[in-house]
Amino acid sequence: MRRLLQAALSLSTGLAASIQPSTFTAPGAFPTSAFTGYYNDPTATSAQPQPVISDPVTHEVYDFALTDPNHIPQNDTIDPHPLPPVASSSQILNIAITQLQSISANPVFTNNTCALCQASLEVAKFLSLTAPEHGPEFFAHFCNTFKLSSTCNVTYSLSGLGSVITQVIANADVGGYDGQASIKSLPAICHNFVSACPQPPLAPLNLTNWFAKPKPSPLPAPKQRSGKRVPVLHLSDFHIDPRYANGAEANCTSGLCCRQNGFNSQSPNSPLSPAPRFGAYLCDTPEALALAALEAIPALSGTKETGFAWSIYTGDLVSHDPDNQLSRRYIEYTETILYDLFKRMLGSGPVYAALGNHDSYNQAQDAPHAIGGELAEQYSWNYDHIAGLWQYENWLPEDAVALAKAHYAGYMVKRSDGLRVVTLNTDMWQHRANYFNYINMTNPDTSGMLRFLTDELQAAEDAGDRVWIVGHVLSGWDGTNPLANPTNLFYQIVDRYSPHVIANIFFGHTHEDQISIFYANNATTISADAALAVSWMGPSITPLTNLNSGFRVYEVDSATFEVMDAHTWSSDVNSFPSLDSQIQFGPTFAYEYNTREAYGGNITGWTNDEPLNATWWHRVTEAMESDSTLVSKFNTFQGKSSVRTPPCVGDCATARICYMRSGSVPIAQANCKTGFGSVQ
Repeated sequence: MRRLLQAALSLSTGLAASIQPSTFTAPGAFPTSAFTGYYNDPTATSAQPQPVISDPVTHEVYDFALTDPNHIPQNDTIDPHPLPPVASSSQILNIAITQLQSISANPVFTNNTCALCQASLEVAKFLSLTAPEHGPEFFAHFCNTFKLSSTCNVTYSLSGLGSVITQVIANADVGGYDGQASIKSLPAICHNFVSACPQPPLAPLNLTNWFAKPKPSPLPAPKQRSGKRVPVLHLSDFHIDPRYANGAEANCTSGLCCRQNGFNSQSPNSPLSPAPRFGAYLCDTPEALALAALEAIPALSGTKETGFAWSIYTGDLVSHDPDNQLSRRYIEYTETILYDLFKRMLGSGPVYAALGNHDSYNQAQDAPHAIGGELAEQYSWNYDHIAGLWQYENWLPEDAVALAKAHYAGYMVKRSDGLRVVTLNTDMWQHRANYFNYINMTNPDTSGMLRFLTDELQAAEDAGDRVWIVGHVLSGWDGTNPLANPTNLFYQIVDRYSPHVIANIFFGHTHEDQISIFYANNATTISADAALAVSWMGPSITPLTNLNSGFRVYEVDSATFEVMDAHTWSSDVNSFPSLDSQIQFGPTFAYEYNTREAYGGNITGWTNDEPLNATWWHRVTEAMESDSTLVSKFNTFQGKSSVRTPPCVGDCATARICYMRSGSVPIAQANCKTGFGSVQ
């Protein structure tokens, strides 16, 4: 060991002696002998030498292009750049579900359900585009993960809403306003269907070039009233239930009552409240009630021999079945039976009908043509069928039938008396339950329905004609039923063409007796002088929910088409159980009220020869502010005098007056207290 240490010490001493502080100057000429060959002249000083290199392993000679300083490659297109293998659609589904579970469990989202929903929609969009056949299964998982329903697997099945929501998410801008509004990050889909986010802000409305002409100033001289009044029937929301089962549970705890598969959880095997054969408060219209109402209408209105001048039907023929119990044939069956009954039992006079949200399969769903391809025509079976029925009943001319088939069942009829009736499929532009309305939400008219309405109103103005607008889903009231952006545009259209073109607007949908007033300049001033138009929401035939059954007849001036008076009848559903023990008597439809008499007593200076127009209705609301009994009366009639209608006092009374003055969602939300819209 000692000798080894001595040897090492001797070596280090020798190296130290041979390495001395010094410098070395390399030759100026490149040592060309370092390589056996060159692509350029290695002795030149204008460029670096480019030696020819041979790889001893691959036996490859590297070409000059690899190191050419004047032509450096921008993309390596030769070497492999591995990507993961293509996942099968089932793998994509499993990955999407795993990501959904990870997002839902991520503590980053604990206090931000809005961001949680937004992140989940991004996963949903990826799956909807890459593996659409698994969309329904994924959305059932989505529903279960966020506990949106107790029937997720049924609701989002392929026969439920699964295919619809897959289409919508595939086409929606879920990273923008559609899923999450680009302004202030407020989601639309997540707000309306998941309740995870605040409502999105109103999208800016650009009316540049929307109207072909400015509003005339001054307005044309109003048409002179003829003094002749014609009867017009307003029916709405029949919701006939051909599956209604006498004796089934009428007070069920889930689903649609008066069905064999319905039950009360407190007595699942024996009905606590057997369904009367003429109907019940938690049930749709049995055929016995439907026929009783249709028998009563001509007898009560005095039109048994003459029929009506015309009738309007503001939508919803079909019962409130869940999607998995519906089908195209069920929709077509309902359309066929009811329109046939209308034709045979209401006498002469055409029926101008609008499509309701339940008059489709899937219910409330209608796709805009803008979605493109075959999907743009996926609901044309319904438009073709219902337009064919209207043609068969001789209610529409050929051009209106063609328009209805091509334009979502919306059409215009130009009557010989100078009235134009424009019907709208309100599913296409304002109903919040139509998932397709969540595609491109910053455009308030993706379907073109409001473009169609505007063009028809302009044509009517040019011709000096008046117009009735007929739809289903109301545009305002408390703002809970429609979408904000389309109703904002609709309000501006009504402002532009009122009062000289639009004579009246009619909706249904709520099953309740309501009205909404439209004012000039987006209701910046709410006064009698600013009141322009009024929409009438017709009472329903169906008692659902907690309502009596009813209908209305208008007295209409034959020249101006203004409503001069209105009469409403209703039938007391609470009395129906007592009718089951005999067959001599059916339901009684009794005269409920006359609109002018009920509300006009405190309106001075308004003669019986003046119409029940927007100005009159605004004065009614002024009378309500000083006399709360008028609000109570309105509340009673809103539920068609049902014994189950709750009272409306205090904040409720104030809110109801505000709703009557709100023709759009933004106006209702800006001005009115929420929570008092319905008597159900």
